[in-house]
Amino acid sequence: MALPERLRKEWFILGIAVVIAAARLEPGVGVKGGPLKPEITITYIAVSAIFFNSGLSLKTEELTSALMHVKLHLFVQIFTLVFFPTAIWLFLQLLSITPINEWLLKGLQTVGCMPPPVSSAVILTKAVGGNEAAAIFNSAFGSFLVSNTVFIAHALIFLFLLGSSSSVPFTSIFSQLFMTVVVPLIIGQIVRRYIKDWLERKKPPFGAISSCVLLMIIYTTFCDTFANPNIDLDKFSLIIIVFIIFSIQMSFMFLTFLFSTRNNSGFTPADTVAIIFCSTHKSLTLGIPMLKIVFAGYEHLSLISVPLLIYHPAQILLGSLLVPTIKSWMVSRQK
Repeated sequence: MALPERLRKEWFILGIAVVIAAARLEPGVGVKGGPLKPEITITYIAVSAIFFNSGLSLKTEELTSALMHVKLHLFVQIFTLVFFPTAIWLFLQLLSITPINEWLLKGLQTVGCMPPPVSSAVILTKAVGGNEAAAIFNSAFGSFLVSNTVFIAHALIFLFLLGSSSSVPFTSIFSQLFMTVVVPLIIGQIVRRYIKDWLERKKPPFGAISSCVLLMIIYTTFCDTFANPNIDLDKFSLIIIVFIIFSIQMSFMFLTFLFSTRNNSGFTPADTVAIIFCSTHKSLTLGIPMLKIVFAGYEHLSLISVPLLIYHPAQILLGSLLVPTIKSWMVSRQK
């Protein structure tokens, strides 16, 4: 693949690097109270725009074909929202005695609490030839039932990270979540009903729109970090976190493969493909706005966000590399 084509394909990952570099050069632009006024434009407008866009783009009618595969959906959701965060919490109990930056470790726990992604799991499942309908259902679950899934994710964050803090404004956080996440999503679904034909003809770039807004959120998050002279991220912690993230993904993909291919599992090879990607991938599009709300005012917010920012490209990279191998396995099993 030629370099320009590769850059076009990976523009979002490149964009993350660019906005972080821009925040490092001139952090005053995106800090609270700065020219961009992120306390309004990001906290309310940008976050609401992402979830309105999700509601507008979500084809709920496509989920009906996969709705009845209850066993697969339960497997994915239980693994994602129960096993994943619990396993990470247990693992972090061991890591807490190491010199790794504690805020990166907290960020790693938030990764475990995130819902499945809206797009990457579907794209990779389709590339392999797996059960795309099931992947669409489980990936969209985080958006379509956001009033449940997002609140579950936040409940997990409170359980594992913030449960002992009496200063956490629990009520205000959840009311803000409702107004900036649930309401825009519902409005987006309502609007979609009236302009569905137009959307089908024009096919607006929903993914690109959400990604651009997300880059703006990431930019202002890191502006706050670089404007704070007390924050110092050591390279050792960052390198170790990258290694841990890749190890977690490989281990969990292998675990889901083992569980879903047992003789009595009842899953087809195509189901297994959807399970592998949907159970182990985490949503950056939903995750960053959620962290922005839950950890608003935390001076270490950007450090908490780093593991999720690493996890996103890592899951795409690993998934893309494994597509030929998983496809060969699925074809051989089907024969």
